[in-house]
Amino acid sequence: MDLTQARETKARLTDFARDLAEQHGVPASPYAVGDDATPADVVRAPTLSLGLAPQGDGGFGIAVRYRLGVPTARSFVRKLAAEAGDAVDVRRTGRIRTLGAQVRPPVVTARALGETDRVRPLRPGVSVAHVDVTAGTLGAFVLTTGDDSAARYVLSNFHVLAGSPSAQVGDVVVQPGPADSGRAPADRVGTLAQVVPLTPGEPATVDAALALLDDGIEVDPAYPVGPVTTTAVAAGGESVAKIGRTTALTQGRVTAIEMDDVVVGYGDELGALSFDNQIEVEGVGGTFSRGGDSGSLVYREDGVALGLLFAGSETGGTDGTGLTYCNPIDAVLEALGVALSPR
Repeated sequence: MDLTQARETKARLTDFARDLAEQHGVPASPYAVGDDATPADVVRAPTLSLGLAPQGDGGFGIAVRYRLGVPTARSFVRKLAAEAGDAVDVRRTGRIRTLGAQVRPPVVTARALGETDRVRPLRPGVSVAHVDVTAGTLGAFVLTTGDDSAARYVLSNFHVLAGSPSAQVGDVVVQPGPADSGRAPADRVGTLAQVVPLTPGEPATVDAALALLDDGIEVDPAYPVGPVTTTAVAAGGESVAKIGRTTALTQGRVTAIEMDDVVVGYGDELGALSFDNQIEVEGVGGTFSRGGDSGSLVYREDGVALGLLFAGSETGGTDGTGLTYCNPIDAVLEALGVALSPR
């Protein structure tokens, strides 16, 4: 199928899945489980994620993703695959969570492969976080568009630089993150400046936030592939890389684009949130990301940015090492009103 045909088929299958759910009397979306649902109820909702999967002939099939252990998921998948025909790419995701660091082995008590130390000048890939969060990754440096000031910002995820809807502009951000022994004021590098709000019960597109760097904080935006200042829309099939706090430099491949209903666990405060129009990446030669890699910039081999890493699973995918999900970088930059910085 070409791109237009694939999008039309995806829309038809989305309607088919909703009709199928209604016939079985089960929720068709993560937000259809009742007003009194707990976060655990939402996570167990038998939703399926649908997107577009690149094919070897340059066309697209339908990406069908499901979580292991979700009641009725396998029967849904079989019926959807039959409806989609030959051009279908079915994969199990495992449970998808945000990829902030968890204070448990192996992330903190074992040595991470990435950069968990105090690093100056600041550079992409190092540990960073709100002073009350564990740790995530500094993705890139950005400048406010249309602003002639010299103010420079750090780009990462909402759940890394804010962590909670109760976080306030002006809250301290430290490098390294608290899970890596970062403390204020000694390790302060800036303050929370802007977030894209995440609201329970409402579909989202990006998990993103900015921290305003303090005066005098030096940066190295050229690490590790030169200044990344150009963006592109993921077309599917690209070879990509990222530099992250936990797994350092890893390689992957874009295995699906325009993924809708990607349900991500955010813990007790926000529950499970559903994201649309996401990019899926699978590692090449091993896992692409682990807890603590949230906020990493995902870029093509030529240094063009495609996405902002925010979530993933530790199981599933073709080799069982998990799948990673990224917000489209242009959507992130537009939501925050910023551009990637060359300096």
